[in-house]
Amino acid sequence: MRKGVLAAVALGGVLGGSARYALGLTFPTPRGTFPVTTFAVNVSGAFLLALLLVYVLEIWPPTRYVRPFAAVGFLGSFTTFSTWMVDTDRLLGHGHYAVAAFNVFGSLFAGLAATGLGLAIGRMALARRVRLAARHGRARRYGWWVR
Repeated sequence: MRKGVLAAVALGGVLGGSARYALGLTFPTPRGTFPVTTFAVNVSGAFLLALLLVYVLEIWPPTRYVRPFAAVGFLGSFTTFSTWMVDTDRLLGHGHYAVAAFNVFGSLFAGLAATGLGLAIGRMALARRVRLAARHGRARRYGWWVR
């Protein structure tokens, strides 16, 4: 791995993890309640990752550092599987079985829905850009999307 890519992942990781930590401090979850902050972070991260990947892979050819920084570093450390599981374990440990089940299944469903929404919005933006490019004679720039 190149040092520049490693530095991009590390910087993104520091920023994403710090953002998640700051949100956790700003919006703490009282014991035995639904972990709204972790839920919101993971769902928004799924949405942003889907949107970013459509943009990076299909619209804009980025530098080699954008994807490692934004997707792997920032969003990888912003979202958190481990905190999600610890929150669920704590809920189970305190006898809040329904809240724990909602945390697991609600997070999975909302994460999938957010990913689908991010992909859909990204693809709509792509289709709009392709139409505008074709109208202004720049369609070749978007390769196979324009026939």
